[in-house]
Amino acid sequence: MTSTRPEFRRQESWRYKRVAANWRRPRGVTSKMRKEESGFPAKVKVGYGSASLTRGRHPRGLVERIVWRESELDELDPKIHILRIAGRVGERKRLGILAKAKEQSFHIANPGKEESRPITEVAVEEQKAPVGEVETPIEQPAEQVEESETEEASTTSEDSE
Repeated sequence: MTSTRPEFRRQESWRYKRVAANWRRPRGVTSKMRKEESGFPAKVKVGYGSASLTRGRHPRGLVERIVWRESELDELDPKIHILRIAGRVGERKRLGILAKAKEQSFHIANPGKEESRPITEVAVEEQKAPVGEVETPIEQPAEQVEESETEEASTTSEDSE
């Protein structure tokens, strides 16, 4: 899995913007790349293939599995599999899968951005809080509105004079 292979580039992709870099076989009669002359990029060949044991695996060497629900984690082994949470899974299910995967010490290929998570996690924690321990919201914005109304009233009285 650690073998290095050259970056296979399409002929003339370094020369023209309109030619994408993704690989296409050079077919020209006089093409130096097709003739494999020195100084030109390497062509794709069978010898660059990866070992059959590691082919198609995640770069960590684990087998990648797509997960849609928490119950699917029971069938997988954390030493062999790496998880990829399906794109169609919603935020609530995703949080449940992430929590259970963390308990079972799975690697997750697409955990998501943690900066965007605290808002939903706070909402989930508020739902689980006991009834007697509910905090009252702070009413700072209402005070600011009252102050701005008094400022407007004082400016209008000055204008009328």
